[in-house]
Amino acid sequence: MMRRTRTVALTASAVAIALAATACGGSSSNTSSSAPAKGGTLSVLDESDFDHLDPQRTYTTEGQSTDELFVRALTGWDESGSTPKLVGDLASTTGTPSKGDTVWTFQLRHGIKWQDGTEVTAQDVKYGVERAFSGDINGGPPYAAQWLVGGADYKGPYSGKQLDSIQTPDKYTVVFHLNQPVADFNETTAMSGWSAVPKAHDTGSTYDTHVWSDGAYMIKSYTKNKELIAVKNKYWQKSSDPIRQQNVDEFDFKFGQDQAAIDQQIKSDAGVAQTALEQYPLAGSDLNSFANDAALKSRYYNNSAPGINYLAINTRRVKDIKVREAIESAIDKTTVRGAFGGSAYGDYASTMLSPGVGGYKKFDLYSTNPAGDVTKAKALMKQAGNPKLTMSMALENTPTQAHFGDAVKTSLAKIGIKVNLVPIQLANYFNTVSNTKNQYDLTWGDWIADWPNASTVLPTLFDGRLIAKNPQANQDLSYLNDPKVNTQITKIATMADINRRNAAYGKLDEQIMKDTSVVPLMYMNFSAVSGSKVGGVIADTILAEPSLLHVYVKQ
Repeated sequence: MMRRTRTVALTASAVAIALAATACGGSSSNTSSSAPAKGGTLSVLDESDFDHLDPQRTYTTEGQSTDELFVRALTGWDESGSTPKLVGDLASTTGTPSKGDTVWTFQLRHGIKWQDGTEVTAQDVKYGVERAFSGDINGGPPYAAQWLVGGADYKGPYSGKQLDSIQTPDKYTVVFHLNQPVADFNETTAMSGWSAVPKAHDTGSTYDTHVWSDGAYMIKSYTKNKELIAVKNKYWQKSSDPIRQQNVDEFDFKFGQDQAAIDQQIKSDAGVAQTALEQYPLAGSDLNSFANDAALKSRYYNNSAPGINYLAINTRRVKDIKVREAIESAIDKTTVRGAFGGSAYGDYASTMLSPGVGGYKKFDLYSTNPAGDVTKAKALMKQAGNPKLTMSMALENTPTQAHFGDAVKTSLAKIGIKVNLVPIQLANYFNTVSNTKNQYDLTWGDWIADWPNASTVLPTLFDGRLIAKNPQANQDLSYLNDPKVNTQITKIATMADINRRNAAYGKLDEQIMKDTSVVPLMYMNFSAVSGSKVGGVIADTILAEPSLLHVYVKQ
């Protein structure tokens, strides 16, 4: 999942790693043993609006985290304890598999109501999942189309057709028929795409601003790129919800301020900043000083997430592997990491699987020096014929990424490659670069596992067969379409033994790096701050976000 970006779920061992790192970096939450206060307005200051809040379209951590206020997926993660626990959310349990994990059945909780008081039904869930297949509802995760029988040819419900592999034998039962065994399917269903949508209130491609709530809060008003106000859903009941609380009266999301200005405003702890928090990571210019500021310790959140910050090389446009290898060797990761805030941002990366994800193994096929190896890179360019190249590079239009772009330009200029930066508006970045009509030679990206498994990283980012299937939501930013990689992805998906599967993913990671389609830059940490009167913040290790589900305003 993209951070601006996807969902992170951790295994028990990975959670332990994450919590240890968090303890070193700062506060993991500002919860207390006393009962949370009720009332007040919590301000959320974001540098950019969400690309989507439509639950079937959002595929960023900020969007999914916010959607948890309004939307209940079939399953979810209870993070009130020391480690995340998968629980039934809209469903009463985490689901029942049968027929070798190819059929999954979920029983819905009775009496869950929409914001107008009508009951949520299995038919609403079926319709919600089906609408993700429509061409107008693009941008979300690919799993429904990949795994549901008939999904490859289904075009959504707007033409009046239904997907037969989603069955609703009664108003509280939904059954999914899969085209392959998926033992962790109930972790997939914790993503917002597996939530209900009432057909009568579906506004199609404009549903982003009209999301109908069965959660603890509902949208009162939403002016894109300016402000979203959410208020309590009076029909929500805590007795039927194991995940959420309903503490504040109102959430006030404000969009469009520079991230560094947001950081400094919340740090000042003056006025509205006392009851505010941020969802985006600290600006690179602030990260190091905030991380080492003792006065901010109780308000500073550091999430170590199994995610990767990387630079994709478009293999369709940069066809010479020697040139790609030269780029891999030339980039100075020390200046790149400096742009994102230095060592507090994360460790240097050499693999696409990150520590904490099943299948990760440590290796480095290129320069072991994070500053790069220009001599080696020049030799590789000589082998390629010393071409004089000009390349386009897509990146977000933010100060942090401007510094990052300069770092890449400087590195590649040393081997004769001129880089033209293409800044893209933050709110539209991933919608733009994932559309196959918009291709660049180099594309910045970051990725967090959708759940604790390499199956949510390597297949999504490097299965070339998905490029044509998802032309408006292509996550293979390198446009790698290696038959060896594709075949191995298919083979690994059938492996029932998790240890064997993880070992195979580790080897696949190495094969992908041999294709030189991507430059891993850093394994990511995410840091943010809140005001002194904000309580109940959980450093969400699932989404690498400050969770909004238990927050309250201290009275």
